[in-house]
Amino acid sequence: MESSCSNSSSMIFRSPYPDVEIPDISLTPFVLQQASVLGEKPALIDEASGRTLTYRQLEREVRSVASSLARRGFNKGDVLALLSPNLPEYAVAFLAVSLLGGVNTTINPLCTAGEIEKQLRDSSAKYLVTTPALLEKAFEAAASRKVQDVFLFGGTTAETATPFGNLLEGNGQIPEVKINPREDVVALPYSSGTTGLPKGVMLTHRNLVANMRQMDAAGHIGPEDTLAGVLPFFHIYGMVVVLNHALYKGATIVCMARFDLDQFLRVLQDYGVTYAHLVPPIVLALANHPDIEKYRLSKLRMIMSGAAPLSPEIAARCAQRLGCAIKQGYGMTETSPVTHLSPEDPHRIKLGSVGPCVSNTECKIVDPATGVELGANQKGEILVRGPQVTKGYLNRPDATAQVIDAQGWLRTGDIGYADEDCFFYIVDRVKELIKYKGLQVAPAELEAVLLSHPSIADAAVIPSLDQEAGEVPKAFLVLKSQASAEEIMQFVASRVAPYKKIRRIEFVEQIPKSPSGKILRRVLVERDRAGIGKK
Repeated sequence: MESSCSNSSSMIFRSPYPDVEIPDISLTPFVLQQASVLGEKPALIDEASGRTLTYRQLEREVRSVASSLARRGFNKGDVLALLSPNLPEYAVAFLAVSLLGGVNTTINPLCTAGEIEKQLRDSSAKYLVTTPALLEKAFEAAASRKVQDVFLFGGTTAETATPFGNLLEGNGQIPEVKINPREDVVALPYSSGTTGLPKGVMLTHRNLVANMRQMDAAGHIGPEDTLAGVLPFFHIYGMVVVLNHALYKGATIVCMARFDLDQFLRVLQDYGVTYAHLVPPIVLALANHPDIEKYRLSKLRMIMSGAAPLSPEIAARCAQRLGCAIKQGYGMTETSPVTHLSPEDPHRIKLGSVGPCVSNTECKIVDPATGVELGANQKGEILVRGPQVTKGYLNRPDATAQVIDAQGWLRTGDIGYADEDCFFYIVDRVKELIKYKGLQVAPAELEAVLLSHPSIADAAVIPSLDQEAGEVPKAFLVLKSQASAEEIMQFVASRVAPYKKIRRIEFVEQIPKSPSGKILRRVLVERDRAGIGKK
């Protein structure tokens, strides 16, 4: 890996990894290109039941479900919503929709019925797939929308939902669909971007295929690997880096429907997991686990941490305790997601760094106030450009224009710098997003809920540092009538998914704002970190 970016006169940092060829192919044929050769090799294993899908079965079931959906009138451009924890069938549904030129919109199972309904409405979802445990709120959310059918993973008794198993009875005959990989959207996850409410991120077939090829050049996983599928597949990290990339590479994924630390360690041990994609809160829990030595983890060779910054100290402690290497990557939903990836060679990993930018990717660092381009070891906002960058936000050209300029540069909203070896470090954030255990929480969404409380006159929400979660939502509130912090937190908790809950409150006389009325969050963040006021 030769450095070619540190002396760039144009201030553009280019990838030291070699460029890769990106095939002009749609997602499902790309992911399943080795399936017939791999045959009986396990592709996906359900940790809870031991149920296994081989590569041959996976390919057959994808075609069966696609043919069944096509017979039911699911056409190119139609949207299917996935509301489910990690299961082998998640991959079947996702790849079947892709095969028909359809769009997968993935929903966090922790969302409330109201939040689900908003995404179904915004994405114009035609079908919804869920599980028995989520069926009640799925029906509540779908009732007011034009969702034509609700399918049920692992269910046969619901009178008003169609068992997903019915779709497996298809004959495998797929209508001819002309997919333009560069233009046709295959995934529609929701992200807050650099600010505001969640928006549908339009990711094309080429976006995802490009990103998987870009990971190849950095050295990653292969058919000899077994992965822990603990990161949720609805999240871009689990969706692309784990689920689709692992299947494309011929690895085996052990699907975990929920995270439990000791159960996770048993999965690592019992299945001989070699590669674990994690987020910093899990790395911290592993580093601090009192009985880690009880588990036989000799096959684990690498932990890949992403979705939020990981401190060098925690990384080193975790690596030492588990006896494996640990590296970081960086990206965002809008970049499919990977833009930076540390090398696979443990001797070349720099703890605390997310690595250099991946193949076919350029980066700039600019002064957030002036837009002036900066050089190595100068901190500024990171901008990226490459084939993995989204075509934009669904029905939001205004929001798209705010983050992607005419030259294709995407503002990440993160502050960082590159060292003399082109390794990047993320040190702060321009954007307002809160990262709770790697999950996005939009301050604007919580502020809207808070302002619906009759006792609240004004509200601002910021990320407050937390050792376990990374960041938690903290609200600064101006009251117009008496209300307790506990009452307000309960009010919000009843209206949002658990990870979005307000966990700290500070009552203030006024919210600092600019002359135009914009909340000065940086002032509140500095106040919080200085420990001023009542927490």
